[in-house]
Amino acid sequence: MKLLDFVSREAILVDLDAAGKEEAIREIVAALCQAGRLNVADQESVSRAILNREQLGSTGIGQGVAVPHTRHPTVDRLVGTVALSRGGVEFAALDNEPVYILFLLISPPNQPGDHLRALENISRHLKDERFVSFLRQAKTRENVVELLEEYDQSAS
Repeated sequence: MKLLDFVSREAILVDLDAAGKEEAIREIVAALCQAGRLNVADQESVSRAILNREQLGSTGIGQGVAVPHTRHPTVDRLVGTVALSRGGVEFAALDNEPVYILFLLISPPNQPGDHLRALENISRHLKDERFVSFLRQAKTRENVVELLEEYDQSAS
Protein backbone atom coordinates (compact mmCIF):
# COMPACT_ATOMS: atom_id res chain seq x y z
CA MET A 1 0.00 0.00 0.00
CA LYS A 2 1.34 3.39 -1.02
CA LEU A 3 0.68 6.71 0.75
CA LEU A 4 -1.01 8.15 -2.33
CA ASP A 5 -3.39 5.18 -2.38
CA PHE A 6 -5.27 6.86 0.48
CA VAL A 7 -3.95 10.42 0.82
CA SER A 8 -6.39 12.82 -0.80
CA ARG A 9 -4.23 15.22 -2.81
CA GLU A 10 -6.96 17.86 -2.88
CA ALA A 11 -7.25 17.86 0.92
CA ILE A 12 -3.55 18.36 1.68
CA LEU A 13 -3.04 21.44 3.85
CA VAL A 14 0.37 23.10 3.84
CA ASP A 15 -0.45 25.93 6.24
CA LEU A 16 -2.76 24.68 8.97
CA ASP A 17 -4.29 27.60 10.90
CA ALA A 18 -5.17 25.69 14.07
CA ALA A 19 -3.00 25.91 17.18
CA GLY A 20 -4.79 23.22 19.21
CA LYS A 21 -5.63 19.56 18.73
CA GLU A 22 -9.41 19.86 18.37
CA GLU A 23 -9.21 22.79 15.96
CA ALA A 24 -6.56 21.01 13.88
CA ILE A 25 -8.63 17.84 13.58
CA ARG A 26 -11.72 19.84 12.63
CA GLU A 27 -9.78 21.86 10.03
CA ILE A 28 -8.34 18.71 8.42
CA VAL A 29 -11.71 16.91 8.38
CA ALA A 30 -13.24 20.03 6.78
CA ALA A 31 -10.55 19.88 4.07
CA LEU A 32 -11.52 16.26 3.35
CA CYS A 33 -15.16 17.38 3.03
CA GLN A 34 -14.23 20.26 0.71
CA ALA A 35 -12.23 17.82 -1.41
CA GLY A 36 -15.31 15.60 -1.74
CA ARG A 37 -13.75 12.69 0.17
CA LEU A 38 -16.22 12.94 3.08
CA ASN A 39 -19.87 13.92 3.09
CA VAL A 40 -20.34 17.35 4.70
CA ALA A 41 -23.27 15.91 6.68
CA ASP A 42 -20.77 13.52 8.35
CA GLN A 43 -18.17 16.17 9.19
CA GLU A 44 -19.14 16.54 12.85
CA SER A 45 -19.50 12.82 13.56
CA VAL A 46 -16.14 12.03 11.91
CA SER A 47 -14.44 14.85 13.85
CA ARG A 48 -16.01 13.62 17.07
CA ALA A 49 -14.89 10.02 16.40
CA ILE A 50 -11.28 11.15 15.91
CA LEU A 51 -11.44 13.29 19.06
CA ASN A 52 -12.89 10.34 21.00
CA ARG A 53 -9.99 8.21 19.78
CA GLU A 54 -7.60 10.90 21.03
CA GLN A 55 -9.11 10.58 24.52
CA LEU A 56 -7.80 7.00 24.64
CA GLY A 57 -4.27 8.33 24.13
CA SER A 58 -2.67 11.01 22.03
CA THR A 59 -1.69 10.08 18.50
CA GLY A 60 1.01 12.74 18.76
CA ILE A 61 3.86 10.25 18.46
CA GLY A 62 6.66 12.73 19.09
CA GLN A 63 9.30 14.51 17.04
CA GLY A 64 6.72 16.94 15.68
CA VAL A 65 4.40 14.28 14.24
CA ALA A 66 0.81 13.15 14.91
CA VAL A 67 -1.30 10.49 13.20
CA PRO A 68 -4.91 11.07 14.28
CA HIS A 69 -7.11 8.26 13.02
CA THR A 70 -10.42 6.48 13.45
CA ARG A 71 -12.73 3.92 11.90
CA HIS A 72 -16.05 5.34 10.80
CA PRO A 73 -19.11 3.74 9.18
CA THR A 74 -19.70 6.64 6.76
CA VAL A 75 -16.60 5.89 4.66
CA ASP A 76 -16.51 2.96 2.28
CA ARG A 77 -12.76 3.03 1.71
CA LEU A 78 -9.62 4.24 3.41
CA VAL A 79 -9.24 8.02 3.21
CA GLY A 80 -6.64 10.35 4.61
CA THR A 81 -4.58 13.44 4.11
CA VAL A 82 -1.55 15.37 5.31
CA ALA A 83 -1.50 18.72 7.07
CA LEU A 84 1.52 20.85 7.87
CA SER A 85 1.62 23.49 10.57
CA ARG A 86 4.18 26.27 10.43
CA GLY A 87 3.65 27.41 14.02
CA GLY A 88 3.05 24.01 15.57
CA VAL A 89 -0.06 22.48 17.11
CA GLU A 90 -0.38 21.74 20.81
CA PHE A 91 -1.34 18.07 20.54
CA ALA A 92 -0.42 16.53 23.91
CA ALA A 93 2.26 14.56 22.05
CA LEU A 94 4.23 11.87 23.86
CA ASP A 95 7.29 14.16 24.04
CA ASN A 96 5.16 17.22 24.98
CA GLU A 97 6.47 19.06 21.91
CA PRO A 98 4.31 20.83 19.29
CA VAL A 99 3.24 18.89 16.20
CA TYR A 100 4.11 20.16 12.71
CA ILE A 101 3.14 17.18 10.54
CA LEU A 102 -0.26 15.49 10.81
CA PHE A 103 -1.35 12.43 8.83
CA LEU A 104 -5.11 11.98 9.36
CA LEU A 105 -6.66 8.62 8.51
CA ILE A 106 -10.26 7.36 8.41
CA SER A 107 -11.24 3.84 7.45
CA PRO A 108 -14.38 1.72 7.32
CA PRO A 109 -14.92 -0.41 10.45
CA ASN A 110 -14.99 -3.59 8.35
CA GLN A 111 -11.50 -3.07 6.85
CA PRO A 112 -9.10 -3.28 9.83
CA GLY A 113 -6.33 -4.69 7.64
CA ASP A 114 -6.22 -1.62 5.40
CA HIS A 115 -6.29 0.64 8.46
CA LEU A 116 -3.33 -1.15 10.04
CA ARG A 117 -1.36 -1.29 6.76
CA ALA A 118 -1.85 2.45 6.28
CA LEU A 119 -0.72 3.20 9.84
CA GLU A 120 2.31 0.95 9.34
CA ASN A 121 3.18 2.67 6.05
CA ILE A 122 2.86 6.13 7.60
CA SER A 123 4.98 5.20 10.62
CA ARG A 124 7.66 3.62 8.42
CA HIS A 125 7.96 6.83 6.39
CA LEU A 126 7.93 9.01 9.50
CA LYS A 127 10.92 7.12 10.91
CA ASP A 128 12.94 8.43 7.96
CA GLU A 129 14.45 11.72 9.14
CA ARG A 130 15.00 12.93 5.56
CA PHE A 131 11.33 12.33 4.69
CA VAL A 132 10.18 14.25 7.78
CA SER A 133 12.63 17.08 7.10
CA PHE A 134 11.58 17.42 3.45
CA LEU A 135 7.90 17.24 4.39
CA ARG A 136 8.30 20.03 6.95
CA GLN A 137 9.96 22.18 4.29
CA ALA A 138 7.21 21.66 1.69
CA LYS A 139 5.60 24.96 0.75
CA THR A 140 2.88 23.83 -1.63
CA ARG A 141 0.43 20.96 -2.02
CA GLU A 142 2.37 19.98 -5.16
CA ASN A 143 5.62 19.76 -3.12
CA VAL A 144 3.92 17.37 -0.71
CA VAL A 145 2.47 15.22 -3.52
CA GLU A 146 5.88 15.06 -5.27
CA LEU A 147 7.54 13.98 -2.02
CA LEU A 148 4.92 11.31 -1.35
CA GLU A 149 5.26 10.03 -4.93
CA GLU A 150 9.05 9.89 -4.60
CA TYR A 151 8.92 7.95 -1.33
CA ASP A 152 6.13 5.68 -2.57
CA GLN A 153 8.33 4.71 -5.55
CA SER A 154 11.41 4.16 -3.43
CA ALA A 155 9.45 1.92 -1.06
CA SER A 156 8.23 -0.40 -3.83
